[in-house]
Amino acid sequence: MFLCLAVTVGFRDTEMIGNAYGLSVILVMFATTCLMFLVITTVWNRNVLLAGLFTLGFGSIELTYLSACLAKVPHGGWLPLLLSLVTLLTMSTWHYGTKKKEEYELQNKVCLDRFLSLSSGMGLVRVPGVGFIYSSAVNGVPPMFAHFVTNFPAFHRVLIFVSIQTLTVPKVSPDERFLVGRVGPPANRLFRCVVRYGYKEGRWDHFNFENQLLMKVVEFLQLQPQEDAAEPPSDSGELSVIPASPRTHHQLADAGTASSASYSGGSSCEIDAGVMSRRVRFEEPWSGGEEGDAAAERNGEVKTLMEERESGVSYMIGHTCVEAHESSPAVKKFAINVVYGFLRRNSRRPAAELGVPHTSLIEVGMTYRV
Repeated sequence: MFLCLAVTVGFRDTEMIGNAYGLSVILVMFATTCLMFLVITTVWNRNVLLAGLFTLGFGSIELTYLSACLAKVPHGGWLPLLLSLVTLLTMSTWHYGTKKKEEYELQNKVCLDRFLSLSSGMGLVRVPGVGFIYSSAVNGVPPMFAHFVTNFPAFHRVLIFVSIQTLTVPKVSPDERFLVGRVGPPANRLFRCVVRYGYKEGRWDHFNFENQLLMKVVEFLQLQPQEDAAEPPSDSGELSVIPASPRTHHQLADAGTASSASYSGGSSCEIDAGVMSRRVRFEEPWSGGEEGDAAAERNGEVKTLMEERESGVSYMIGHTCVEAHESSPAVKKFAINVVYGFLRRNSRRPAAELGVPHTSLIEVGMTYRV
């Protein structure tokens, strides 16, 4: 509204306003025609020749109008070009700053072996509960969490590194949404989960997301081969896709609908799975020898996970400040420190975007020198 009033007061001439409006409309029409070429070839999977004929037919007509409107640039047509340039520079600065931030996180992430060695040497305290550590990194330990542990040597007994990814598809199948893997030896109780969304999908509310994520970790533990438990710490980033099946061959039953069900033969553990007193029964088929011991060990891990969840769930997100190096050029300092800093301060907070409850939120402040 302010911009419309400024244009009206500034031009004070309907002819100049019409020139600006006409150039902006024809530019939008021509850009739409060019984008339709991509839609026809990639989305509709039609012939390139057909897409070319469409673009040539409509584009030639629109170019004729565009050439006529370009003559009106000195008489008000410069306004949409100026606004487009400002918008382009703003979006480019945001993209540049975001890429620099991601590069810093990638270059300064801590490898797993070093993190475990630091953990053993600093006398870390494992407090009760489950911690969700949000980061864009899909392997290694994010610098934000390493910074937190270095200054405050304590973290939860169960840690899950969560990475949210938005793919270039409209929707992601529930069977392919969660990728879960273990970080380090089982005794550390560290996990990594990559959650994938399509660009048209919204985020779940925090309680459903928390339930879904923990259930996927439970299914990962139950489906994990026995030999995986004996593997040394790995930082390879290998993750397993956990399908959205409500049951696996290790039966997972909700006692809210099957509390009276009886299970014959096998070891089982029944635990409370949430603040809403939702009771869940995990059952392992009985078998003797090493296989039975492995099943009992997996049940123990599942029980430990749910007991820690009862102690509380915390969400840790980095509250980073991106600044340019002192030796950086003046243009880069202006782009990062002024423009990008202004955009970040006025953009939506990551916690609000991810639907994290503020009562369970921990924000770790850190300065990135890019």
